[in-house]
Amino acid sequence: MTRRMDHVLVVDDDVELCALVQEYLTAEGFSLKAVHDGEQGLQQALTSEYALVVLDVMLPGINGFEVLRRIRSVSKIPVLLLTARGEDVDRIVGLEIGADDYLPKPFNPRELVARIRAILRRTQPARGADGVPEVLSVGDVELDPATRSVLRAGQPVDLTSVEFNLLEVLLREAGRVVTRERLVNAVLSRKFMPFDRSIDMHVSKVRRKLGDSEEDGDHIKTIRGVGYMFARPAAKPNK
Repeated sequence: MTRRMDHVLVVDDDVELCALVQEYLTAEGFSLKAVHDGEQGLQQALTSEYALVVLDVMLPGINGFEVLRRIRSVSKIPVLLLTARGEDVDRIVGLEIGADDYLPKPFNPRELVARIRAILRRTQPARGADGVPEVLSVGDVELDPATRSVLRAGQPVDLTSVEFNLLEVLLREAGRVVTRERLVNAVLSRKFMPFDRSIDMHVSKVRRKLGDSEEDGDHIKTIRGVGYMFARPAAKPNK
C-alpha cells in the first residue's frame, strides 16, 4: 500500500483535470496539492515537502520547462512531466532538463498512478541481506544507495533520480552488458519500444557527468545493437 506520507504536487492549469487526478490519487492513499500556474508551482516545489511533482509543460506565466529548470538547479525531487501527445520535442527537452519520466496528454489516470508509484519505488534504496544498503564501488566511481549520492574520484556527482538509478543498474552489472530493454524496464518501469530513445538520452547525460565523451568513454561503453556496459578497470600486471 502507498503510505499516506507520499505527498504529490500537481502543477496544471486544467482545474477539472486536477480534480480528477486528486480523486484518483486520494483513493490510492496519496495526498495532493494542486496549483495552476508556474510561479506557484515553483514556489510550492521549493518550499514544501513533496514526494513527487507532476508538472504540465503548458502553463500560464512561466512554462513547465522553466519551472523544471529552476527546480533542478536546487533540488533532486522527482518530476513527472505532462506533455502534449505526439510532441516529441517536449519529451526530449524535458528529459534533457532533468524530468524523471513523462506522460502524454490525454492520459488514463490509472497510468498516472502507476507512473508515480514506479518513480517512488525507484527512489527507495536497495538493501542487502543485513538490511543495510551496500555501497557500490567500481574504479573511481562510488555509489551509496542509502544517501543516493555518487562520487567520482572523490568528487560528488550531481544526478537526477533516473540518472542515479541508471548508474546503479550498470554498476551492479559492471563488466557485463545490460540490454537497452532491461534498462528501460528497470529504470523507467515501462515496456521497451524500439524507437524510444529516452534511455539513450539518460545514458548520455550520465556519461557527461562522469567525464566521458558523448559516444563512449572510460566508464560507460556502448555495445552496438545491444545496450551498455559499465567497464571495470583493467587489472594491473604483477611486477
